[in-house]
Amino acid sequence: MAKLQDLFTQARRARSGSGMGFLGKSRAESKAHAAALVVEFPSVNAGSAEAALKAGADGLLFHWDGKDKEALATLKKELDSARAQQDDTVCGLIIGGNWESLDTDAFTSIKDQGFNYITLPLNAPAHLLAQGPKEVEKVVILPSQSVLSPLRSGDISPYFTIRNLSALDGIAAILLDFDLGDKQLGKLTIEDVLHYSTVRSSVQYPAFIRVNNNLNEADARTLKALTIQGVILTADKSIESTQEQIKSLRTVLEKIHEEKNDSTSLSLPPRP
Repeated sequence: MAKLQDLFTQARRARSGSGMGFLGKSRAESKAHAAALVVEFPSVNAGSAEAALKAGADGLLFHWDGKDKEALATLKKELDSARAQQDDTVCGLIIGGNWESLDTDAFTSIKDQGFNYITLPLNAPAHLLAQGPKEVEKVVILPSQSVLSPLRSGDISPYFTIRNLSALDGIAAILLDFDLGDKQLGKLTIEDVLHYSTVRSSVQYPAFIRVNNNLNEADARTLKALTIQGVILTADKSIESTQEQIKSLRTVLEKIHEEKNDSTSLSLPPRP
């Protein structure tokens, strides 16, 4: 239960390394970092998930079309291999379509294959939020640009629509999809971040955002200004390249965490 909350909480805690235990598994040392790092795999190569965990990923996110049971079984093999490396890995599933066919049996199969959560777009059937075993949590994808663009022109109606998400049961987290394309986080303006904050504060759920694979210092500082609990990095076709990107992003997240701790430890001077 509440695997996503565990994912977010553990990222902010330092973890000492451990040797080979009774079950033959070891755990690498992990520094506390500002947000959970999840690696998304649009397609899967054997060993890619395990390699991502070794490089420092906290969680894994896979794609499924909602109907190919053989593809789902193939993903389970990759999950089993990854969990041999880290048995408490939180794994999610982006379901690309065929939502109408997702019944209780389908959700039970998703759970049995080892997935802890699924992502759903706003146009998915609402009953899916209450569907299936409670062990399979739901993350709703929120296309931020569809809200931010009207806000810039003075139309606040999408804001009220998004705020009503908090009235729905069955949502464990949201994925704020900025749809930045090649645009870096560091290119967001003060106005962009203010509008984002308006949307973010209206939805009281933990939040993911997607990040590019080459964050620079400006991106890191913008990321620090956003109240998020998880970042999603899309895996490269090359396992080695993905590992380097994960290590680089982990370093950035660790630095942001240290800076936040330093800033919160400072007290304001007394007023005259």
